[in-house]
Amino acid sequence: MSGWNILCDFDGTISVEDVIDSLLDRFGRPGWEALESDWRAGRIGSRECMTGQVALLDMDRQALDHHLDGMWIDHAFPDFVSRARDLHVPVRVVSDGLDYAIHRILGRYGLDDLPLAANHLAPGTPPQRWQLSSPFQAEGCRSGTCKCACVEQARASGATRTLLIGDGASDFCAADRVDFVFAKHRLIEHCRHAGIPYVPITGFEDALELLPALLDGSLLAGTAPQLATLAGA
Repeated sequence: MSGWNILCDFDGTISVEDVIDSLLDRFGRPGWEALESDWRAGRIGSRECMTGQVALLDMDRQALDHHLDGMWIDHAFPDFVSRARDLHVPVRVVSDGLDYAIHRILGRYGLDDLPLAANHLAPGTPPQRWQLSSPFQAEGCRSGTCKCACVEQARASGATRTLLIGDGASDFCAADRVDFVFAKHRLIEHCRHAGIPYVPITGFEDALELLPALLDGSLLAGTAPQLATLAGA
């Protein structure tokens, strides 16, 4: 065993675009934008925001599945998972998104067996309505999925070090608690300003190249030659 485990965000990290945003743009009834504004202003947490937004979706299961079947993931993610498994590094998807959507999208790539922590999407009444629950929430956390709790679960399971791969605000808190971060987009600035050990990546091609250096310790020591060539470095 490597002693490492990997927690990986889904929306905007594994997936090319944010699933809930795309669903709201296409199927959202009026009112979801106001919830989004309240969340961005910090007046509500992501769990409250998404619970309200999911309740405003107007689509049946067939329309949902058709939409999800047109969504894509980073082309190098399957190879990254395969390489991590070869190196005996567990990968868990930790997302403040929708479990049904993640399973369906990853299923097209044969990856729906990856362990997952995410919000639960269930049909409501009538059939074109939907409801959200958050089985991975934690007391005092306003997110639907508490990624900090996922970090603690990884440690409790015997992992000595945790790598977080993410891109945005839902990853900020967990980034403070892990041993290293592969960061995209807004998470790069957060790690830089907070002094969190990280490397910027543009996608899983970078992550695949960097994984061996993480495991042999050269990445943590700042000696990996790839650091000089990555975007944003």
